[in-house]
Amino acid sequence: MSVKATRTGIVLRPDPARVLFRPFELGNSSRVLKIIARVNSLTEDEVQQKLDEVIREFGSRHYRLNNFFLKRFDQVKEQLLTDEPLTDERKLLLGAYFTMEYSLESAALFNPSMIWHPDQSNLPEGYKRFILSLRATGEGHISSISFRTGYVDGEGKIVLQKPSRYVTSPEAIVSQQFDKAQFVRKLYELRLINSISENILAGLPDEFTLPNIEAQVKRVMSQFRHNAEYEAVTSGLLALARSNYEMHFDDDQNLDERCIFPYSPNETNGIEDARFVEFRDDDGEVTYYATYTAYNGRVTFPQLLETKDFTHFAVSTLNGAEVQNKGMALFPRKINGRYATLSRQDGENIYLMYSDDLYFWQTKEILAKPTFPWEYVQLGNCGSPIETEAGWLVLSHGVGPMRKYAIGAFLLDLNDPSKVIGRTKEPLLSPDQNEREGYVPNVVYSCGGQIHGNTLIIPYAMSDYASSFATVNVDELLAELTGKELVRQPVAVV
Repeated sequence: MSVKATRTGIVLRPDPARVLFRPFELGNSSRVLKIIARVNSLTEDEVQQKLDEVIREFGSRHYRLNNFFLKRFDQVKEQLLTDEPLTDERKLLLGAYFTMEYSLESAALFNPSMIWHPDQSNLPEGYKRFILSLRATGEGHISSISFRTGYVDGEGKIVLQKPSRYVTSPEAIVSQQFDKAQFVRKLYELRLINSISENILAGLPDEFTLPNIEAQVKRVMSQFRHNAEYEAVTSGLLALARSNYEMHFDDDQNLDERCIFPYSPNETNGIEDARFVEFRDDDGEVTYYATYTAYNGRVTFPQLLETKDFTHFAVSTLNGAEVQNKGMALFPRKINGRYATLSRQDGENIYLMYSDDLYFWQTKEILAKPTFPWEYVQLGNCGSPIETEAGWLVLSHGVGPMRKYAIGAFLLDLNDPSKVIGRTKEPLLSPDQNEREGYVPNVVYSCGGQIHGNTLIIPYAMSDYASSFATVNVDELLAELTGKELVRQPVAVV
């Protein structure tokens, strides 16, 4: 009999009360001018009265709201008709008129990825603290990355911490320096190399900044102002540059108050399905990476998120001929001196890729094809491989009749992951009657689990709406995958 997962009964539903502030963009300069004029027609007493009302209603719902109001004022002040100085209260009120609340998870909270927390201090014996990242979807079906924290106790019980009601997205800073040679390589992949882009690139040094390329675009713009091809090329160049950026959260913010909201042009319709992994380099240094899909409403772009502390993040484009489609998932360490990742370039099969450079992927080899009836439509990974003494344990998803998604597993050789040791012939987890209804019916899906003791913990989404956890006995699963009972080595008592 095949191994089956056990549901925990935990359900993590979207909470519409978790709101963050965002710029309220009108997209019409004449309307902006009219709003500024109306606010400036108020007396100082009227300004103070309205500002007090705004603070009473929204101040307790957000973290450092006044700072954002002043930032928004700075962004629209160029529309002021005179240099007449304004009071701080009027600046704050003007900023409030160009700010909006956004409920980041009002529609869904799904596709979770679980990693162990960097801080494991002050815990009872046998306990382990974790971070859960989730795809939060709100108004306009825009997806962002939200976080939760919790712990697993000595008996394997999963406890989620109640999140703060405050949520904040950080200010993004576009990368300070770009390597021209790498930039050109990516432009070739995007088919953006032509006489126009070459003209722009010719005036750039070997190391350049965003202001450098923006100035070059303006210079060439005078020659191709009404050229439709120019518009497409220059927007592509600037979008690529703005897709490499950094974010910094305040140290005093709880992790569950931090939200990674779309910033670059390639992310305008969302950041999807981040697969986090704790990567340990050859020297023992740990970096947390997440491969995710940026979506601009037309095209998907695989991207890389990295952090040491979940306070400072860097976002980079992934490059190379084989950076395609969705579902890239990094191994947690190098294999035989090279980076390795699972992928799904053709939307159907699972591939294995190696690279000497984390940001460039040029070759692939097929690893697994849909083989069993529950996965005949497509096969994909459900997060980064987990290292066990028997091999690399990989959670997979398969799609069968009626586009039903289920979760299975396969095992890869530790030294040569191209060798598949075994696969589950039946799913570990399929949607039951309580999980079939949602934004996308009949789906269970994960972006990465963990092993605690002898328990595999699978966080999973239910029909692209809410999330839950299931568990599997590791010994039983590995026995099924290897075809033999696993004999654990006794632990020496010190």
